[in-house]
Amino acid sequence: MFGIDLFPVLLRFLFGGSAVVAATLIARAFGGRIGGIFAAFPAVYLAAVVGLSLEYEGSELLFVSEELSKGALVGMLADIGCALAASYLILRYGWKKGLGYSLLLWAVLAPLIYFAWFGF
Repeated sequence: MFGIDLFPVLLRFLFGGSAVVAATLIARAFGGRIGGIFAAFPAVYLAAVVGLSLEYEGSELLFVSEELSKGALVGMLADIGCALAASYLILRYGWKKGLGYSLLLWAVLAPLIYFAWFGF
């Protein structure tokens, strides 16, 4: 399948899907604020690190894990901007437009943060 090992992909799917289900159940039981904390759980990041451990070893694993972690930090910072924007924009424009604008902001923030931090 295009040179991609299926197991790490399934692992990401399992971790990510499980996190979404858990966040939904927690939100229903304890409210949206608590559920939101779990919605931000880095399941895909953790699955990616585990997937890397299946492909790399030793110092090479440390290097690719560090690179992945730097990228994840950029994404998480952009996520914070997206969540802050969504909390305002959804109330102002409704959930469809507000969410759309928030995701557009994420798409702008992520590369800006990346290039500001790491350069071109």
